[in-house]
Amino acid sequence: MRISRRGAIVAGAVAAVAGGAAVLLPRDQGQGGHPPYFARLQAALKRAGIAEPTLVIDRQRLEANIAVVRQALAGTPLALRVVTKSLQAPRLLESVMIGCQTKRLMVFNSVMLQAILDQIPAAEVLLGRPLPGVLVDDFVRRHGDDATPAAQPQWLVDSPSRLAEYLAIVRARQTPVNLNLEIDVGLHRGGLPDARAVAEMIELAKAEPLATVTGLMGYDAQVAGVPFPKAELARVKRQYAAANDVLVAKLGHDPSRTLNTAGSPTYRLHLDDKVANELAIGSAFVKPLDFDRPTLTAHLPAAFIAEPVLKRMDQALIPTLEPLAGALDVLDPNSRRGFFAYGYGDAEPVSPPGLKFSPLYGERAMLTGSARVALNQDDFIFFRPKESEGTFLQYGDLAVYDGGEIVGRWPTFPVAA
Repeated sequence: MRISRRGAIVAGAVAAVAGGAAVLLPRDQGQGGHPPYFARLQAALKRAGIAEPTLVIDRQRLEANIAVVRQALAGTPLALRVVTKSLQAPRLLESVMIGCQTKRLMVFNSVMLQAILDQIPAAEVLLGRPLPGVLVDDFVRRHGDDATPAAQPQWLVDSPSRLAEYLAIVRARQTPVNLNLEIDVGLHRGGLPDARAVAEMIELAKAEPLATVTGLMGYDAQVAGVPFPKAELARVKRQYAAANDVLVAKLGHDPSRTLNTAGSPTYRLHLDDKVANELAIGSAFVKPLDFDRPTLTAHLPAAFIAEPVLKRMDQALIPTLEPLAGALDVLDPNSRRGFFAYGYGDAEPVSPPGLKFSPLYGERAMLTGSARVALNQDDFIFFRPKESEGTFLQYGDLAVYDGGEIVGRWPTFPVAA
């Protein structure tokens, strides 16, 4: 009988242990069932009759995160612009907007832009990315004469070619548009590279009376991940200030301009900003896993994926390696029991403690845990999503958890948003 490569590796490890080789074996990570928080959440889901994969929003934690942002901005001249792609449900967005007393939203595609106009028409919208001209033309054609705030967004422009495309729409439709200039402050994902490019864009825009340059946007997510964040932040602020100096020199000072910067990982680094007048924040309100950062320690995880257990194996079996099951348990006690759920997405298990994805069964196909993991069929496994963007659209209406009960469901935006 020919043994597979992974079987040979496992067999070799087993032989080493049996031969008394010095092998550092993993310790048992199991701690029983869910800790109290997740035990209460599981009970609430079951009382609500929820038995399919569900994304849960903890409203009390959400409100705590809202309070953290509100307190951080208190006493500063900075406004908040809520990032919609991180909070993809109208009721969720409205909760943040009401809690933080803002009408400003950042929107990233035409589907969500239309949804915002339909459901939150009083919102003041800044596009978070440049949209293809065909989409802008369609929106302007349908809503150019509508005075509703959400019907008059600030379109983001990042290059002379994109500006030319938008100006052609203005002339063809004879409709005023607002244009916000994206500057590349170091992320290099698009935008104007320097003050000279900003000056050239302003001159091009000034040639069209129906186009109004409304401000600047510079997203600096890289600051939170570089080796020397303080130095990078100082450079970002210098570049942003230079771009604003050009804006003022070309168009005069206007306190109503939108000077947008930051993001969830960096917003607390801009609380003393002397140039920007608003901060973009989204994911910090629900704190997915990728936002476990030193700048967000005051925030609480407020979004969890609840996955019911479909099948449980008291002895996890790996295809073609069944005879080695007992030996695998010796090598790693956390491989003893196997659990299958509906699917896992881009998320990591957080409860019950001690679960991990089996590296032998297949890519994120089976979770394993030790004999101490108390988890039965139809119980829930709780995951933290790595990001909220897109994830919220994968599980239907969000389940709202508050005061120990599921108190409602919040519909999400259309999947294309």
